[in-house]
Amino acid sequence: MGGASEAGGSRGDSRGLLLLAAPRFFPRPATMSATTSDSRLAPRVETIFVALAFAGMLTGVVAEWRGAPETLVWIGYGVAYGFGGWFGLRAGLDAIRHLRVDIDLLMILAALGALAVGAPFEGAMLLFLFSLSNVLQHYAIGRSRSAIEALMELRPETALVRRGDDLVETPLADVEVDDVFVVKPGDRLPLDGTVVVGESEVDQASLTGESVPVTKRLGDDVFGGTINGGGSLEVCVTKAAGETALAQMIRLVEEAHGEKAETQRLIDRLEQPYALGVIGLTIAALAVGLALGGAFDPSFYRAMTLMVAASPCAIIISTPAAVLSAIANGARRGVLFKGGVYVEEVATVEAIAFDKTGTLTEGKTRLTDVGLLEGIAEDELLALAAGVQARSEHHLARATVEAAVTRGLVLPDAKGFKATAGKGVEASVNGGAVRIGNPQFFGGENGLAPALDAVGAMQERGRTAILVTRDGVALGVLGFADTLRPGAADVVRDLRHRGVEHIVMLTGDNRHVAERIAREAGVDRVYADLLPEQKVEIVREIRETVGPVAMVGDGVNDAPALAAATVGVAMGAAGTDVALETADLVLMADDLDGLSYAIALSRAARRTLVANLGFALAMIVVMLGFILTVGLPLPLAVVGHEGSTVLVSLNGLRLLGFRR
Repeated sequence: MGGASEAGGSRGDSRGLLLLAAPRFFPRPATMSATTSDSRLAPRVETIFVALAFAGMLTGVVAEWRGAPETLVWIGYGVAYGFGGWFGLRAGLDAIRHLRVDIDLLMILAALGALAVGAPFEGAMLLFLFSLSNVLQHYAIGRSRSAIEALMELRPETALVRRGDDLVETPLADVEVDDVFVVKPGDRLPLDGTVVVGESEVDQASLTGESVPVTKRLGDDVFGGTINGGGSLEVCVTKAAGETALAQMIRLVEEAHGEKAETQRLIDRLEQPYALGVIGLTIAALAVGLALGGAFDPSFYRAMTLMVAASPCAIIISTPAAVLSAIANGARRGVLFKGGVYVEEVATVEAIAFDKTGTLTEGKTRLTDVGLLEGIAEDELLALAAGVQARSEHHLARATVEAAVTRGLVLPDAKGFKATAGKGVEASVNGGAVRIGNPQFFGGENGLAPALDAVGAMQERGRTAILVTRDGVALGVLGFADTLRPGAADVVRDLRHRGVEHIVMLTGDNRHVAERIAREAGVDRVYADLLPEQKVEIVREIRETVGPVAMVGDGVNDAPALAAATVGVAMGAAGTDVALETADLVLMADDLDGLSYAIALSRAARRTLVANLGFALAMIVVMLGFILTVGLPLPLAVVGHEGSTVLVSLNGLRLLGFRR
């Protein structure tokens, strides 16, 4: 095995020939660039190059041990240097062209330095291990990126579309909104839509992470990429191929891979000055050695050892390996982090604010009470209210319309519809001004005190109540009820177990209803009768007094509060476009358990980050300490440096298999 003392004339000539010949043996491929690791071909090429580098290194060292001809020794090491350093050399030269110094350049310089002092084996081993660690890094990133490819494979290429009496196999790009397609038992649904014929159980695990199939009936939403069970369905398309929940999910995962974590951004900012510092340290070590009377070869050998030991490869890979693996793990379970920064931020959450309706509760609000106040029949009141509210997306409006449709009522036409967020709606019906809303909507209006008392009485019975007026005359009160989401109390307990001590509920509903739900869920505090802007103020207050806060809502009415929180969380977002765009963390399933999983996963990722960074820094400190005190052979520095890089990569990959 070569060492610092073995530099000789014949080897010097061989080294010169080797360096001159390298460009001839390894021409620059026209189809590859310094960043080809992102393509399909480059990782395979790199893997082959690593294998050839190992074979060359092994050939060289065995030939040297067995006293084989010098030519065979240098052919072996030449292969190791050429294939092991090819990608690093190209990346290093590219960095120089941009007036930068990076890790690839440091490794190439260290390997050439080892070659210059007659330690070709050490240089070959450095390049082999360096290229091996790069392949493992690309594997780690590739495994996480494979989540995107796996999602893409969920989508069929065609749909069986009904054209009159015929069924036509149609490419998805040619299927339009309002077309009706047929799904046979066991088939994968091609697009998002609403069931118009049939009933079946649908496996949504690929999209939402739900382990139990969901029964779909007339009027239920279904999503492309999910698997139909034993029944046959006919589905009316609601979204084009590029706008489905699956398509948006794929786009979000792709964008998340490009959104770096804060730790990674910090490391990226420090890489350039750190690399320059390593070069400075290497030059200083050589200068000090020579100034103290040391020979050039031993001093240079020691300086190269310092360069290898101090290089921050393990530090640089410690973050992306862990964060990208966490993003991929979450995506497979319907938990979408919108970037590495949110993986870190979710881990810091100390408080959680829940919206009530559709989040802590099932969101399946039902009309339960109709109170008459002024000479009007119940069906007439309900039809009038439904006619106005048919234009609203609010959950109370949907419940009103559903009740009217169930009774077979004819809804009157409403004109001049206007909604006031958090309060109510109004419109003109047959020339009369109809207003529907909560007590705040009617504040200050004369003659409504008795009617508002009736609203209050209904609220005290645990109902969400709204008043209906026409031309300033109170006609009646509508009461609604919602129920706590199954498992919500268990999730709240689990969140406390994970150290989230401050859990509150924010709602625009009245206090009586809110406190009933809060008691059942087990939250700490209730904020009721809130307007959207008041939710924002409370979220900011919690953030300032308690610490990082997550706001959990539907991503539509709660968009301002989601934006004000440290982390905005939209749940049940498989069918909600706005939720996908608004939140930082998206729970595709209509299930709060995904929030608990996201927190557990992000905290596991943070522990992995801390462990990786701590281990990488400790290895550098320990190796530098040995080099500066008792001395450390270059092979051990190479093994320590590249071994730590490989270990942190593999440790980050463990998050791909994370289970709560």
